[in-house]
Amino acid sequence: MIQNGIKIQLIVGDTVIPAVLNDSASSKALIARLPYTVHLQRYEHDYCGVMSEPLPYDTADLRSGWKNGDIAFAVSGSYFAILYKDEEISQQFDGMVTMGALDCPLSVMDTLDGSISVRIEQA
Repeated sequence: MIQNGIKIQLIVGDTVIPAVLNDSASSKALIARLPYTVHLQRYEHDYCGVMSEPLPYDTADLRSGWKNGDIAFAVSGSYFAILYKDEEISQQFDGMVTMGALDCPLSVMDTLDGSISVRIEQA
């Protein structure tokens, strides 16, 4: 878990999902936009959607793969992603900036519809 991060909540209908953002340039830029709403689709291991404007990022923050529960920005397509499955095969995916992580059981993601709007707010 991220120590001393910025607490946020992801709101999907009546579901409130707690999360924490780190101090990356991408996270700081997202925090400056809050509240922010993004439309996401469920895919094999994540919920992902294109942001209306890309986030800035430091090249030193680019990574391959994720840990289950990560919130990330995929720079190749300006994607906001909540990655909650398949950490063990994630190294094949590169160009990711980890911005934070969910702060709850990941099973909450399985309760959501296939197409969702997420409102991101500071907690």
